[in-house]
Amino acid sequence: MLQRNQLGLDFHPAPGSAPVEWRIEDRPVDYSHALAFMEARAAAIRDGTAGEMVWLVEHPPLYTAGTSARPSDLLQPDRFPVFDAGRGGEYTYHGPGQRVAYVMLDLKRRREDVRVFVGALEEWIIRTLGRFNVKGERREDRVGVWVVRPDRPSLAPGVPAEDKIAAIGIRLRRWVSFHGIAINVEPDLSHFGGIVPCGIVGHGVTSLVDLGLPVTMADLDVALKQAFEEVFGAAATD
Repeated sequence: MLQRNQLGLDFHPAPGSAPVEWRIEDRPVDYSHALAFMEARAAAIRDGTAGEMVWLVEHPPLYTAGTSARPSDLLQPDRFPVFDAGRGGEYTYHGPGQRVAYVMLDLKRRREDVRVFVGALEEWIIRTLGRFNVKGERREDRVGVWVVRPDRPSLAPGVPAEDKIAAIGIRLRRWVSFHGIAINVEPDLSHFGGIVPCGIVGHGVTSLVDLGLPVTMADLDVALKQAFEEVFGAAATD
């Protein structure tokens, strides 16, 4: 089976398609509201009454459980509110300083291939991080984007430490996507201690600021849009 980086990750829409709506919220968004909004927008996209959209938000501190979440991975159930997200994946954390990008795209106008879509989302993140000279890497056995940490103790001889800098969790309904990606800019990394992030043990979590890069959310948003247009096609600010 081909690895994700060998699949051909161009995910542009059919010629003549309208640009993707690009919306940025300037204040934290309640998670229940975000879920309801995405459900409604995905349905409208499939019905042809709304266009594709990328929605950039931050949330108050919370944990979300994907469809594969194991109860034992919720280490501190009373620390923050916990939501059943309905997306793929396991437990993750959202909070201030983390950019969440909800991606509502019509795969029937692009490629009806979930594995390629996940690879394209990874590519989007990797290209975004590259604009800050951060080498993000994919792992075939772990969804998300990782950075090697030579400054940390090795996991084993010849096996460098790695930290996760971005998570991916999606859901498809009638070939319309919702949920999306989360990139750590400057969240409180201790908040990840209440869960086993994405069910993965033995690896840490990092952020752009933790890596020594004074990147602002506005800086990241510019890079996100530039990289998105490379992988997914034109986007238009609302």
